[in-house]
Amino acid sequence: MPRRSSAKKAEYEKFVSDAIQMLDRISQDRGVPRNIRKATTDVIDALRDESLSYGVRASKAISLLNEIISDINMPPQTRSQILLVVGLLERIKD
Repeated sequence: MPRRSSAKKAEYEKFVSDAIQMLDRISQDRGVPRNIRKATTDVIDALRDESLSYGVRASKAISLLNEIISDINMPPQTRSQILLVVGLLERIKD
């Protein structure tokens, strides 16, 4: 049983790492409105909060992303990237 748990943990760490990389690219893109860049850095902070379980971190991040996903000023490619991140984070369960 410990193997399965450590395998899940490694898988979740990979998902979180991939999500952070994608969000970091968005947060540094000057073509993205400032409020969206700020929200992505807030999501990155939520994903890095090691006091929370992976599931709670992912849920918090998804909630923050859902708040900005319908922003009319968001470039279409950024919306697509955020939806990819949400899909990735939805795979994380406690």
